[in-house]
Amino acid sequence: MLRRVTGKRALSAKAALPSAKPTRSLDNAILFADSFRSQNANAHSYWEYSSSCAIRVAYSEKSTRCSGGYRRSIVKRYPVLYLHDGQNLFDAATAFAGVEWGVDETAQRLIGSKLVEPLIIVAIDNAGKDRVHEYAPTRGLIDRDKKRRSKGLARNYARFLVEELKPFIDRRYRTRREASATGVGGSSLAGLLALCVGLWYPHIFSRLLVMSPSVWWDDGVVLKTVEELERKLPLKIWLDTGTAEPGWENTRKLRNLLIDQGWRLDDDLQYMEDQKASHTEAAWGRRVDPALRFLFPAQVPLRFGQRRPKPPLVLERQF
Repeated sequence: MLRRVTGKRALSAKAALPSAKPTRSLDNAILFADSFRSQNANAHSYWEYSSSCAIRVAYSEKSTRCSGGYRRSIVKRYPVLYLHDGQNLFDAATAFAGVEWGVDETAQRLIGSKLVEPLIIVAIDNAGKDRVHEYAPTRGLIDRDKKRRSKGLARNYARFLVEELKPFIDRRYRTRREASATGVGGSSLAGLLALCVGLWYPHIFSRLLVMSPSVWWDDGVVLKTVEELERKLPLKIWLDTGTAEPGWENTRKLRNLLIDQGWRLDDDLQYMEDQKASHTEAAWGRRVDPALRFLFPAQVPLRFGQRRPKPPLVLERQF
């Protein structure tokens, strides 16, 4: 798991960046002890990963900077997956309702088993009470009394990813920078955001992890957006929902529209209806396994006449 270190080990904004040493010298544990800082924050937090392929990045309304160590001797370059709601992904202490997704452990297990290619996972913290504003693609209504609207800042957030964070990660780490090796993902409103980012920047992000997206947002504006696409975009999409979620049928409508636009099931579109699963961190955490297998399958050389197996879509209930 993770250990949080504060105080003397925290870096100031002007401090020289340390060359962090890996806590384990595994070839597939490609990211090591890392640090991050928000420009408008007074405190700095330092995270140590015992065996991880993930970075935790703080995010603010203004801008974000992260810094960390990387083994310069490694020649190989890696695909990158950017995930929203970073607080929920690695550590129960910061996760909503104390339930983490366990993304780092799942990725390490799949990479170690050669089911998923080694990759870098960048988890970006949300803005807390302003989450709905930064993740919403339009100025839709927030509450049921129809009095409060979101600021609809998703395009600003997307520009932050494209113009600030991704260039920083590409400079700092040995990444594969092409769109075909770059993914973005999230759940709920962050799932809707991930889909929108892919639609806005398909030349930068081509692998989309879209879990339980808020298709209902602003009277289903995303459905109209997909329906009005002039052409099919080069996107590989994981799309899912739980059948115990309110309005889960809207996600099925989204799937059908994607198929109408040229996406092919079990090819560049994978769709799952998780039976009796609710709209929770635990449910999304369980689906990380098949999602990573689909989006980042290990490139294992095949024998002559051998076909690459498809990722399993049946989830084993853990509780």
